[in-house]
Order: sequence, then C-alpha cells, then structure tokens
Amino acid sequence: MPSPVQLPVVALDDCCSTVTGGVLDADTAERLARSFKALGDPTRVRLLSLIAATDGGEACICDLTGPVGLSQPTVSHHMRQLVEAGLVSREQRGRWAYYAVVDGALAALGTALTPP
Repeated sequence: MPSPVQLPVVALDDCCSTVTGGVLDADTAERLARSFKALGDPTRVRLLSLIAATDGGEACICDLTGPVGLSQPTVSHHMRQLVEAGLVSREQRGRWAYYAVVDGALAALGTALTPP
C-alpha cells in the first residue's frame, strides 16, 4: 500500500482574500446591508434599471408606474426605499417627484463584492 501524500499547510491569508478586502466596520456594513436589502425586491431592481436607462438619467414618478404595473402610491413606497438606501435621489418639481440614480452608488456596491 502506498504511503499517504502529505500536503503542505497553507495559511488562509496566503491563498484567499475576503470579498471586501478586509473586515468591514459597523457603519460600512450597515450601509451596504441597507442598499442590498433595498435591491432584494424585484420591483425595486426594475425601477432602478428603468431610471438608469432613461435619457438624461432621471425619471418622473408618473413614468414609472406603467412599466411596473403598480399604483403610484406603491411605486412611491418602493422609491422611498431606494432613496433611503442611498441608491437614488429625489427632486420635487411642482406636483411630481423626479428620481435619478446616485452617481457611484451602483459602482460602490459592485466594488464591495469584488475581491481586491
């Protein structure tokens, strides 16, 4: 019977990196969790993609209800979640609210998941 092969012991730090490149502080973890939680709903993902795809990079709430097939109050609720997560900004213009994707917000989420 052949003798067992001994494999070298490698420390975790030598071969693997964490997803975030290190331990997150509590504030950063809270901010990321809030953003990812907001994107945990398919309607909010669709709304964000609709806004990002518009000419000029912004959309009126009145233009968002039809594509997702929901009432204006329901879409407003979803948009409030995206605003509170820091993914979109809101500007009131008269009677209507306009939304735009916050510069760098989506890139920051992608960076948080990219190994260093």
